[in-house]
Amino acid sequence: MSEGSGATGSGSLPGRGLRLDGQRALVTGAGRGIGLACAEALAEAGAHVTLLSRTRSELEQAAEDIGGRADVLVCDCTDADAVSEVIGGAPGHWDVLVNNAGTNRPQTFLEVTREAFEEVMRINVTGAFFVAQTVAAKMAAAGEGGSIVNMSSQMGHVGGAGRSVYCASKHAMEGMTKAMAIDLAPHTIRVNTVCPTFVVTPMTAPYFEDEAFLADTLGRIPIGRLAEMNDVTGAVVFLASDASAMITGSALKVDGGWTAI
Repeated sequence: MSEGSGATGSGSLPGRGLRLDGQRALVTGAGRGIGLACAEALAEAGAHVTLLSRTRSELEQAAEDIGGRADVLVCDCTDADAVSEVIGGAPGHWDVLVNNAGTNRPQTFLEVTREAFEEVMRINVTGAFFVAQTVAAKMAAAGEGGSIVNMSSQMGHVGGAGRSVYCASKHAMEGMTKAMAIDLAPHTIRVNTVCPTFVVTPMTAPYFEDEAFLADTLGRIPIGRLAEMNDVTGAVVFLASDASAMITGSALKVDGGWTAI
């Protein structure tokens, strides 16, 4: 790791911190959507990225698109044994983790099934927790610091109709992030969350075909628009880099003011 790298924050100077040259970054859920966009942004900032998800074909295509700055790991983040074997057993360590893999199963509270509850919590909480623990252990053993960015949501700070389980999972992520930041600070490992509002992606696009839903959503965002991918990736690169060297245990809300109301 080079002096003044994004992981340690040592020796960084204002205006020089947004590069990640010489860094290695692991991004989970990286085959598509926000995860892939984060991987592309980190690579553009100079990092070598490891793309991780369950689907090899998506990862290989993404790595090819990124070029020589990417490699792949195939792993189910909800399988603790696989996480230990695949991530824990990988050579070397990562300087940055973008803990992005997640899911949502919108249902009103009275409709929530046990299966839906368990799926969302297994991916968003249990999987995220043990991926972070495994990567942090490798960071700590290397002794060079690091930055963990947990992909949370504005729903980790407020409630939302039809999102009781998702809100529970993201509030849990916010809590564990604060505690992780305290425990990992002696290792110079920073831990923060990025909390987007609704982001325009291929997965969310069908929601916004409902004009009433779109109007309601925009009415809750004072800045007056949905988030774009680069709104989220800019926040991720910032938290991965020396530009945020004194920030840990914090939530960066990319929500256009939703949670300010």
